[in-house]
Amino acid sequence: MVARQQNDGGAGMIPITRPVMGEAEADAARRVILSGWITQGPEVAAFEREFAALVGASHACAVSNCTTALHLALLVAGIQPGDEVITVSHSYIATANSIRYCGAVPVFVDIDPRTFNLDPARIEPAITPRTRAILCVHQIGMPCDLRQIIDVARKHAIPVIEDAACALGSETLWNGSWEKIGRPHGDVACFSLHPRKVISTGDGGMLTTSNPERDRKFRLLRQHAMSVPDTVRHGSSQVIFESYPMLAYNYRMTDIQAAVGREQLKRLPQIVDQRRACAARYRTLLADVPGLTLPDEPEWARTNWQSYCVRLPAGCDQRSVMQAMLDAGISTRRGVMCSHREEAYRDLPLRYPLQHSEDAQDECILLPLYPQMTADEQQEVATALRDACVAGRTGAVGATSIVNDAECQR
Repeated sequence: MVARQQNDGGAGMIPITRPVMGEAEADAARRVILSGWITQGPEVAAFEREFAALVGASHACAVSNCTTALHLALLVAGIQPGDEVITVSHSYIATANSIRYCGAVPVFVDIDPRTFNLDPARIEPAITPRTRAILCVHQIGMPCDLRQIIDVARKHAIPVIEDAACALGSETLWNGSWEKIGRPHGDVACFSLHPRKVISTGDGGMLTTSNPERDRKFRLLRQHAMSVPDTVRHGSSQVIFESYPMLAYNYRMTDIQAAVGREQLKRLPQIVDQRRACAARYRTLLADVPGLTLPDEPEWARTNWQSYCVRLPAGCDQRSVMQAMLDAGISTRRGVMCSHREEAYRDLPLRYPLQHSEDAQDECILLPLYPQMTADEQQEVATALRDACVAGRTGAVGATSIVNDAECQR
């Protein structure tokens, strides 16, 4: 077996993930550092062009992380205090937080238990005169049923914002052809470049859109609404005084990050292929675990397998299974969190039952999956999970806490 690297779980652990980076990224960062221009500049512009070309979008705007991307997407969609945005609770808390940053109200609806994504059938009953947007999440890389979501949205003239934090490299079947998430198929798609995602810039985000006016506003708002970009000022032979006509934000990406991101984009096709191979191997290794429900792609979706989420057999105690695997040297994460269960959202009345969302959080775990993972390591995970499921039926609780959903950070 290939020797394991030390990680935050301790020496010899199989981690939940591992970024794919090397000398190319280190050289790119060094080149920018030595150039003298390290903040938002030419590398960011090049990264945006290459990102847009990769996903098939007309425009891409780089920002500091996916949370800021979601915030800008909602602001540019016109979301104001008191407005309502239909979304899911079953997501990293940044999804709901971005709505609240606008002073708006997240209206939580339940998920499809098969895909862990927003159930399109629950959207129309949740629409009110105050509904101003639908924020759907391509959870753990699995594409939503965009066709049904967008059909409802267009019927009611409501914009669709795609939280694609985990979905770079995933595809959806659109009018008979496979297209990348991020084209976008709604109005805006927002991506994360956190280390837990398929590629990373350390942290970072990207918005893609086909609407040039939206893109112009994203660029204005990410840099304090500065009337003249600093790249233009520094390159001008004449003195230029910029102005700041509106309240805006510092949501910029640096050129150091963008240079790393450009190298990461080159790796993306291979990374996704390797993740898909790992997912296929898990399907074979885990097929005979009694009662274990494995993830499956619906006919309209090709996921990047950003995470591999399994539903434990009935009667298994989630915490006990996770502790048994941790004791065996294997990191796991619980099922994706539900924001409405967090203290910050206790004051938000629920309008609809969220049973599928709560069950997914309580009954599922995420297994290690990363491109460098060996067949031996996957076999070790499968064996440990099989043993833990048997032991987990006793309900013994060995862990004192459960790590919050770092796998979904935006």
